[in-house]
Amino acid sequence: MKAMPWNWTCLLSHLLMVGMGSSTLLPRQSPPPSQKRSFVTFRGEPAESFNHLVVDERTGHIYVGAVNRIYKLSSDLKVLVTHQTGPDEDNPKCYPPRIVQTCNEPLTPTNNVNKMLLIDYKENRLIACGSLYQGICKLLRLEDLFKLGEPFHKKEHYLSGVNESGSVFGVIVSYNNLDDKLFIATAVDGKPEYFPTISSRKLTKNSEADGMFAYVFHDEFVASMIKIPSDTFTVIPDFDIYYVYGFSSGNFVYFLTLQPEMVSPPGSTTKEQVYTSKLVRLCKEDTAFNSYVEVPIGCERGGVEYRLLQAAYLSKAGAVLAQTLGVRPEDDLLFTVFSKGQKRKMKSLDESALCIFILKQINDRIKERLQSCYRGEGTLDLAWLKVKDIPCSSAHLLCEQFHGKDMSQCPEAVMEQIYKMGSWTSWAVDSSHMKAMNDRPDAVLCVCLLHTQM
Repeated sequence: MKAMPWNWTCLLSHLLMVGMGSSTLLPRQSPPPSQKRSFVTFRGEPAESFNHLVVDERTGHIYVGAVNRIYKLSSDLKVLVTHQTGPDEDNPKCYPPRIVQTCNEPLTPTNNVNKMLLIDYKENRLIACGSLYQGICKLLRLEDLFKLGEPFHKKEHYLSGVNESGSVFGVIVSYNNLDDKLFIATAVDGKPEYFPTISSRKLTKNSEADGMFAYVFHDEFVASMIKIPSDTFTVIPDFDIYYVYGFSSGNFVYFLTLQPEMVSPPGSTTKEQVYTSKLVRLCKEDTAFNSYVEVPIGCERGGVEYRLLQAAYLSKAGAVLAQTLGVRPEDDLLFTVFSKGQKRKMKSLDESALCIFILKQINDRIKERLQSCYRGEGTLDLAWLKVKDIPCSSAHLLCEQFHGKDMSQCPEAVMEQIYKMGSWTSWAVDSSHMKAMNDRPDAVLCVCLLHTQM
């Protein structure tokens, strides 16, 4: 089969905020010929696919994570620097990576799929993690993509054995006078003994420091991580948590996920596997991860549920949208794209919708559920971690009041569906990458499209 070249096209499209809260979604319509715009494009190497894109908010430079390559582009998509990351001799069955210990598996030339791309603004470096060697990461200087470090000699240095590009997400938490933290969330691909699904790592100032990517806290019994128990796979053999987006706000770190679960359809005694979108929240200063909370999230209108999360982005409300939603301009809004159905985790071609959630309202709902759980009401419905429902126990502490302190009385999860909280736009969406900016009257949405050209 002849390889098709990949294009990366960036365009600006007006996001019309009319009909917020309306029950009508307008179908996609092409603009009249007089309104069509010319697009700037960047074309990578033949047969090369793009995986991730990040933009330096200070310079406007664009960094693209591709298969076997990292690109630095100007704001008008001109190539400034490239850094090759693969291919190299490897085998996905080598645990630990063969660069750490001799591997008996046959080695073959293997592509390096970019799985995570983050800008570390504090140290002016790019964190680029790939699929080679079970998720080894490079730390590259932003200016010229010079390799500052590539930690690989400890188990903590390989972060994920999944080869898919959309299965790992990272969030950096910065401090003024201390080393930063890197929260890593990853699918485990049936190998929970090697990879925690969520962990917090040290992000040292020195890119070659021995402690780079070490767990923030680790002793004989507790560590800054959560692993999927092996018992979970007896219930759902192909169980995994797929991470779509991550961000930090206030005292918390959040991840948006897709998770499989077994449910019984109405009127049926047998169970079938479906996928549910869930928002995961952790306290930034909780080194033992006792504050872990997850809640189902989705949109519903006219009895139709949109529950398969496709993409998300956090942005400030801005003056115009804040007035529409009745919030402050500086409040955080979570823009999400959901598609219909629950039986597929991959990108769905079914009808999709753009929904906007007010983050404060989500936190208020979580707080209410935590308070009821402290009163002993309900269960900790976290089947994948506990394999069974655990009754809530009475307690008198709220996690929000004890950042960095003993949080052993905090429940590990609460389940409270967050539906009908999202404001609806009158625009149908099927893009998987979006960045919304709503602080100007024209409310611009920047959309980056990845596509093939026949």
